[in-house]
Amino acid sequence: HLKINEDIQEFQMNVETVNQDFFHRLNERFPELTSNEKQLCGLIRLNLSTKEIAAIRNITPRSAEMGRYRLRKKLHLQPEEEIQTFLQEL
Repeated sequence: HLKINEDIQEFQMNVETVNQDFFHRLNERFPELTSNEKQLCGLIRLNLSTKEIAAIRNITPRSAEMGRYRLRKKLHLQPEEEIQTFLQEL
């Protein structure tokens, strides 16, 4: 499990490095987001499914769904707006 955790951490660092501009814009528009919420934004932006996000973050799919739901509220998205599209266009 230690090797898997190291791989996951490395993956998350790579996501943040590749998407530095995105995370900068996200931080400017939504400074109240926690680091976990910012990580979730990065994973959603990569078009990962809820199950994939759950596996990467070592949480249940239900927890990943709740994270998405709370994130939508913090981003002030309307019901018809897709969170993934919103994040990709940010």
